[in-house]
Amino acid sequence: MSTDVVLYQELTADNGKKIAIATLNSEKSLNALSLPMVESLLPQMLAWKANPDIAMVMIEGAGDKAFCAGGDIRDLYQAMKDSPEYYHPYVEEFFTKEYTLDYLIHTFDKPVLVWGNGIVMGGGLGLMAGASHRVVTASSRIAMPEMAIGLYPDVGASWFLNRMPEGCGLFLGLTGASINAADAKFIGLADHFISHDKKAAVVTALQHIGWGNTVALNHQKLADALRLIEQPCRTLLPLSQIRPHQSAISALAKQPSLADVISAINAMQGDDKWLVKAKESLAYGSPITAHLVFRLLQLGQTKILADSFRLELGLSVQCGQLGEFQEGVRALLIDKDLTPNWRYKTVEQVPAEVIEMLFSSPWPAAAHPLRTLGLSEN
Repeated sequence: MSTDVVLYQELTADNGKKIAIATLNSEKSLNALSLPMVESLLPQMLAWKANPDIAMVMIEGAGDKAFCAGGDIRDLYQAMKDSPEYYHPYVEEFFTKEYTLDYLIHTFDKPVLVWGNGIVMGGGLGLMAGASHRVVTASSRIAMPEMAIGLYPDVGASWFLNRMPEGCGLFLGLTGASINAADAKFIGLADHFISHDKKAAVVTALQHIGWGNTVALNHQKLADALRLIEQPCRTLLPLSQIRPHQSAISALAKQPSLADVISAINAMQGDDKWLVKAKESLAYGSPITAHLVFRLLQLGQTKILADSFRLELGLSVQCGQLGEFQEGVRALLIDKDLTPNWRYKTVEQVPAEVIEMLFSSPWPAAAHPLRTLGLSEN
C-alpha cells in the first residue's frame, strides 16, 4: 500500500492524448484533505494544466466510503491551541493553499471530472464544487457541517451557496444538512448520477474519447460520454430530501432577520428523519457561525469568485483567532463530549461588533495572501 498522500497516474487514450488521474490516498481518514495533500495537488494540477498532452483531469478518493470527508482539521486545532492570543501562521498557510487549489479547479480550462462517491463534506466539497464535470453516486452524502465546529461554510461556499435555488444555501449552511445525489443535482452541485460500480467503465470510456486541442469540444465530449453511461443508472437515483420541503425552504430567503430564519426552520412541518436531524444540527451549532452564514448569503452574490476566496481567507483566519472554531473542534473531534461551550448561547446574544471584527481583513489589501488570485487570467 502506497504511503503517498495523493496518487497520480496518466492513462493514454486511443489517439495518444492523456487522461490524468489524482487519487486522494488517505482511506483511514476518509481522505480528509490535509496540507500535504494540498501541497502535492497544487503543483501537479498546474503542471497538467500546462501540458498540452493532458486532455482532462479526474480526481477521486481511495476506497469506496468517501471522496473526501472534509479538511484535516486536527493539525489546525493544535495550532489554534498553541497560540490562543493570535492566529497561528499554520492556520493562514493551510487556508491560503486550500483556497488557491479550489480556485484553480474552478478556473481550470481543461475538463476536470470529480468522482463524488460516498462522503463529500467541507473541504471535499471545495474540490468538487469547482469541477466542470461532477459525478455523484447512490452513496453520495454531501454536506457543509461547519456550524458544528464554529467555523462557517468556506472553500468557496460564499459563492456556490448563493447560486442554489432560493433559500437552499441558507438552509444547508445553517443546518449542515446532508444531501443525496438527487439533491446535489437539484441544487447545482452535481452534473451526473452514475453507479459507483461503473467507475471502471467510465475510465475506459475516457480512453476511447477522440480528444482534440479545442477545450470547449473536449468538455462536450466528456459530458456526452458521461450522459451515455448515466442513462441506465437513472432508475437508481434516490428520492430528493429537499423537494418535499422546497416551498418552506424557499420562504427562508424572504425572512428579514437571522432570528426569523431560525424560527422558520424550527417551524417547518414534517417528521422525516432528514428534517428532524437538520433541526437538531441547527440547535447544536454555533450562534456566531449562524451569523456568518446569514451575512455571507447577503454578500456573496455581489462578489466575483476571486473576491469570495479573499473574503473567506480573512474570515477563516479571524475565526482561528477568536476561539469558537477551536472549541467546536474540541467538542466534536478531540474530546468528543458533544457539549461545546459556545461564546454566546443564542443568535440574539451575539454582538454586532464581533461579526464586524470577523469580517474585517487581518491584512491591508496590498499584503493579502490571495491578492494576486485571478489577476493572471485577465
